[in-house]
Amino acid sequence: MFCNLDGAALVDYATIGVETSFARGTTLFNEGGRSKGVFVICTGQVKLFCTSKEGKTLILKIALPGDVLGLGAVISGSAYEVTAETLEPTQIKSIPRDDFLSFLEKHGEGSLHAAKALSDDYKAAFFDARRLALSSSSAGRLAGVLLDWGKTAATCGKFEMRFTMALTHEELANMVGSSRETVTRMLSRFRKEELIQMRGSSILILAPERLERLAV
Repeated sequence: MFCNLDGAALVDYATIGVETSFARGTTLFNEGGRSKGVFVICTGQVKLFCTSKEGKTLILKIALPGDVLGLGAVISGSAYEVTAETLEPTQIKSIPRDDFLSFLEKHGEGSLHAAKALSDDYKAAFFDARRLALSSSSAGRLAGVLLDWGKTAATCGKFEMRFTMALTHEELANMVGSSRETVTRMLSRFRKEELIQMRGSSILILAPERLERLAV
């Protein structure tokens, strides 16, 4: 979001907030908590999830370096919509709400970047909801998630759709609205059908077109 700002904006951006390293499993903010600021991911991964009154969890997104967390809540002055928890050792730049809003007011370019980030979040939420609501099978929903991560990896300077699976099978099941047993079975099926290659936590998409057909 802030990589392509002009010189003056970059200088001001460098003076706000503080960078901190967090261990795996650290909660950055909680669903329903008062929005105190935004969190810019420098390195690592963060899962965003919500929980029902019955304790059922739905993982909405895996946030990656460059993502800005808590943006909508800070701009609207509302509570955080989700809980954010680190999936691995993660470096975060935390910017207090007032400092961040002052930065956006001063730099119009920053405001445009923030608007684009909110738009991207909206589109991602729309497509995730569509996948959960309209996909007729667990295999289709899982294929869609794996494809999304593979495409993201390919746009980050990699020559192949290879990514590290930071989620457990239970967490992945929470993301696709299925059970852990079903996810384990589907991953095994994808591997046997040579749709993906798995080596430890590393996953390589071998047949994106076939996964795409499953995800439709």
